[in-house]
Amino acid sequence: MGIQPKELSKLGYTNNIARSLAINIINKHCKHDGKEQIIRVLSDLLDNPEKYKRDEIWGKLAEHFSPTIIDKQFTVYNLLDTPLPYKTYGGKFIESLAKQQMELAMRLPVTVAGALMPDAHAGYGLPIGGVLAVENAVIPYAVGVDIGCRMSLSVFDVNVDYLKRYSHQIKEALKEYTHFGIDGCLGFPQEHDILDRNEFQLTPLLKMLHGKVVRQLGSSGGGNHFVEFGEIELINDNVLNLPAGNYMALLSHSGSRGMGAAIARHYSDIAREVCRLPRESQHFAWLNLNTEAGQEYWMSMNLAGDFAQACHERIHINLSKALGVRVIANVNNHHNFAWREEIAPNRYAIVHRKGATPAGKGAAGFIPGSMATTGYLVCGRGEKESLNSASHGAGRAMSRQKAKEQFTQSALKKLLSQNGVTLIGGSVEEMPLAYKDIERVMPAQESLVDIHGKFMPRIVRMNKD
Repeated sequence: MGIQPKELSKLGYTNNIARSLAINIINKHCKHDGKEQIIRVLSDLLDNPEKYKRDEIWGKLAEHFSPTIIDKQFTVYNLLDTPLPYKTYGGKFIESLAKQQMELAMRLPVTVAGALMPDAHAGYGLPIGGVLAVENAVIPYAVGVDIGCRMSLSVFDVNVDYLKRYSHQIKEALKEYTHFGIDGCLGFPQEHDILDRNEFQLTPLLKMLHGKVVRQLGSSGGGNHFVEFGEIELINDNVLNLPAGNYMALLSHSGSRGMGAAIARHYSDIAREVCRLPRESQHFAWLNLNTEAGQEYWMSMNLAGDFAQACHERIHINLSKALGVRVIANVNNHHNFAWREEIAPNRYAIVHRKGATPAGKGAAGFIPGSMATTGYLVCGRGEKESLNSASHGAGRAMSRQKAKEQFTQSALKKLLSQNGVTLIGGSVEEMPLAYKDIERVMPAQESLVDIHGKFMPRIVRMNKD
C-alpha cells in the first residue's frame, strides 16, 4: 500500500503541490521500496532539502522546499543630459507630449539618430510616428505591440464602375471572407507556408503561439484596422508600372494579431529586467543583439512580420476569388518594426519605425488618410534626415476615448454618406474627424515621398467595437 495524503501531511508535507510531487515520485520510482524506507527519505528531505537537490528522483521535490536563487544579471543605465538633435516634419501638427517622448528617446545612451513624422502623436515609450536608430540593440516597445502592422494595396483588372454595379456582392464578400477581433475565426481553414516555418519550434513562446497563428491567419485586428474597396487614380510613370487611369483597388490594414502582442509583452518584460533605466524611460528598455534574448526577439519579430503579411495575402486572395477579379499589381509596406540599415556611409544601426513608413529611394508604399478621405500611393525619396522614413497615415488628432465622447453614430453615418462611403461595422472611435487632415500632412513630407496615385475608399469593413 502506498503512502496516503494524510500521512504526508503528518510528516510535514502540508501544501498540495508538495503532496502531489511526493505522491507522483513514490508511484513512479518507489514501487519496490518499503514504506518505512520511503518515510525516512521524506522526513530527511524535508529537514535537509539541499542534500537531495541533485538527486535524479527526489531533486524536483527538494527544489520545491529550497528553491535555487538565481541572481539576475542586469545593468543600470543613465540618460544623456541633453537629447541628441533630430529632425521633425510638420511640427505644428504634433502635440507637445509626442515631442517630449521623442526627446526622451534621444537621451538613451544607445541612440545614434532619430526623426519625427508629421502624423506623430503620443504612444507608449516611442511616440507613434517616431523613428529611432540605436547601436546594436532592439527596443521592443519602440517596435510596438502590433509587430509588423502593414498596409497592402491590390489593384484589379476591372474599371471603377465595378464598385457600383457589384456593390452588393462586394459587401457580402467582405462580410463572409473577412473577420475582425480577438478570436480570429474565419469559419473555414486558411493555408499558407507561414504555418510550416521552422522558427515555431525554436522557442517555447513560439511553440505556444503556433495554435493561435493557425486560428488567426487571414483575419484582422480591431481598432483602426480595416479592409476596404475603393477607386485609385494612377498618374503617368507610376511606381506600379501600370497605365495611368482609374482602377478598382483593395486596401487592407492589420498586423500580427495576438502573436505580435504576446512577443512584445514577453520580451519587454525581459528587457526591463536586464536593462534598468530611470522610471520615466522604462518603456525604452532594450535587448542587446549579442545576447540570446536579443536574438530570440529579433527572430520572433521577423516571424511576426511575415505572419502579418501572410494575413494580408490570404485576405486579398479570398476576396479576389470570391469576386472573380484578378490582381494586376500590389504594394505593401509595414511599420511597427526594426531594420538593420546603413544610416551613414559604412555606419549601420537598428532603425525602429513605430508608426512610420519605410521611404528609401525608390521604395513603394501607401499612406492612408481616413475612411472618408484620400490615401496616397507613394514612392520614397531616400531622405537621410528622416532615416528613409515617412508618415504611416494622417495620424490621430484626438484619442479614441475623446472621439467616443464627442461624436455620435448618426454623425458618423451622415459624414460617410456625404462622402459616398459605405461602412460595415466600425465605431465612432474611427470618425474621420478624429484624424489629422491628410491634405496638411502630405505637404509636410513632400521632401520624403513622391505621390504616384490617389485612393478613395468606397466600401469599408471594420471591427464593430
